[in-house]
Amino acid sequence: MSGFFVTFINLLFQVLLFAILGRVIISWIDPMGNMRVTQILRELTEPILAPIRSVLPTMGMIDLSPLVALLLLQLLQSLILRAI
Repeated sequence: MSGFFVTFINLLFQVLLFAILGRVIISWIDPMGNMRVTQILRELTEPILAPIRSVLPTMGMIDLSPLVALLLLQLLQSLILRAI
């Protein structure tokens, strides 16, 4: 049964990581967010990125919240997998 949880946790975190990376890449293609895929990625990742963005200092046009989110998600994934 723990093998199922490990696989589920890995899959969940991989989906979140790819969604954040996808949002970063698509933001260069569709900065206004008019495409449906941009809206879906925004809905998936905004609950993770918004709290991080509110804590980070403003750095002009550069948004470092995806980088911080990726690092935190990888740390959280390893902590959860070690606990299981």
